[in-house]
Amino acid sequence: MNIREIQPKDNNAIESIIKRSLESFNLNLPGTAYFDPQLGSLAEYYQQHPNAKYWVAVNDNDEVLGGAGIGPFGANADVCELQKLYLTPAAQGQGIAKQLMQTALTFAAEHYKFCYLETFQSLEAANTLYLKFGFRQLETPFPDTEHGACDAWYVKDLAQ
Repeated sequence: MNIREIQPKDNNAIESIIKRSLESFNLNLPGTAYFDPQLGSLAEYYQQHPNAKYWVAVNDNDEVLGGAGIGPFGANADVCELQKLYLTPAAQGQGIAKQLMQTALTFAAEHYKFCYLETFQSLEAANTLYLKFGFRQLETPFPDTEHGACDAWYVKDLAQ
């Protein structure tokens, strides 16, 4: 398993992983990543934004197993967002999400003071992972959210 920055050849695979994952939890709803307009072109999207990156985890055959990204959030230059952390079902439970999180948060700490994320309470494994990485659950979302369907929000002080 290797983690590398996303390339255009990975776009279809990661879009499929994200959509299948959301569908499996009946979360293919408006107001989720499922309908993000850039979902089919994540490599190009992240290249256009300063202090933003998306990484994919690939197997020995360079097949995409999942991914995660960091991008700016809202108008506050100190805040980034952990974005689109998804894995194939076969890749879950192998520590790949932890490695993607570590990669993303290391990058985030170099460019931002806080990392925000939005998710769903029903995604119990993801919520547990966020808490283990030092995220603090919020009662309400940050302003400027693009994913209004989410019902769980977290923030991490990257200096800690």
